[in-house]
Amino acid sequence: MKSPLTKLLLALCMVCTASAFAQLPRSTTKTIALNAIDSEQHKILFEAVKVTQMEEILEKAGPFTIFAPSDAAFERFSTEKIKQLINSQDKSALKSLLTYHIVAGHLTASRILRAMCRGNGKASFTTIQGKKLLAHMEGFDIVLTDPMGNQARITSADLNLKNGVAHEIDSVILPSQM
Repeated sequence: MKSPLTKLLLALCMVCTASAFAQLPRSTTKTIALNAIDSEQHKILFEAVKVTQMEEILEKAGPFTIFAPSDAAFERFSTEKIKQLINSQDKSALKSLLTYHIVAGHLTASRILRAMCRGNGKASFTTIQGKKLLAHMEGFDIVLTDPMGNQARITSADLNLKNGVAHEIDSVILPSQM
């Protein structure tokens, strides 16, 4: 007999899969880097991508899944710290932070939910930085947890792009203590 949680996750997977097929992609002609230019809510993220010279990688490679912190998420993280990372001569810490928000492959919300169904409510994804990012459900939200225990909710899912998909998150997730 399956537990109520397993039944709920299975039902969510089926609903999300059905709704994913029913929806048309919102923006499949722009690359991840070009879409960031147009976004009023991701100016800090785009500036960080620019100063770390990751634009070309995000333009020409992929597919990638980007867990994109909004400007508000970066401000909650620390306006001072992010400015320090952006203005630093050594961009390795900033690049580490950015690459922790990127997973190779095209992970839509329905694929993340299916992975959680297979993992009894949890899923683990390896970022291009090489560290793990955990996903689980809290209510109706997909929540990501970093190795430090920080959590971020996906607030806007499945912005389909030419070379991947982006999900806006409400917090900055960290690969290690910063």
